Amino acid sequence: MNGLRYVYAVCRPFHAALEDGPAGVAGVPPRQLAHDGLVAVVSTVPERDFAEEPLRAHLEDLDWLAATARAHQGVVDALTAVTTPLPLRLATVFRDDSGVRAMLQERADDFHRALDRLDGRVEWGVKVYAQPDRTEENERAPEPRKPVSGRDYLRQRRVRQHAHEEMRENTERFAHRLHETLAGRAEDFRLHAPQNPALSGTSGRNVLNAAYLVPRSESEAFVAKVGQEKSGIPGVRVELTGPWAAYSFSGVEGREEP
Repeated sequence: MNGLRYVYAVCRPFHAALEDGPAGVAGVPPRQLAHDGLVAVVSTVPERDFAEEPLRAHLEDLDWLAATARAHQGVVDALTAVTTPLPLRLATVFRDDSGVRAMLQERADDFHRALDRLDGRVEWGVKVYAQPDRTEENERAPEPRKPVSGRDYLRQRRVRQHAHEEMRENTERFAHRLHETLAGRAEDFRLHAPQNPALSGTSGRNVLNAAYLVPRSESEAFVAKVGQEKSGIPGVRVELTGPWAAYSFSGVEGREEP
């Protein structure tokens, strides 16, 4: 087949059809490429877009990158519904089928170990944000009176700072308690760096950004626990995402063929 091979993930052989028939990167449906007890899920993509030079240029094009990432994620999500995939890095490309098989052969031990550890497990993401509800605060709080002196102004300012500091401490205590609870129900966890709101586009200060490895059979109970633990503290927001392929726990990275 002409074109390059785009690899989404590595998994063990499976026979179930992928849900929703994901279109795949460049609109090419994914297929299985089997080798020695492993399967690489691949699409054939055009050299004009995925050879080294055009790919480098495309990776600077945010619209192209976003569309490719959505297609990549769509295939991985479909795989997660039917098997345990090890997702590879976005835009992992090989020259042909033989290059993909060589990669499977070279890294077979790593792939098998990771699949043994992650079989039947999924990743759940939990984020906690400190996000004061200004409307609610304004409704509850009396209208601040105009300071009558410099000393009065400083006193009011200290009161506001104390209130903000107390809210910050309450949010961090809640996040710590929530993490301890969820870590006790997960097989493993990863604490990621807090997200920068300017980059993520999400309002509020990210206090907890964690991933939890949970057996698929226990996911319903895990989700229910997150719901039970959601805080009644004003200005605290909990965000649950998943189930995902175990990106944070796979320990594998895609490598492009030279």
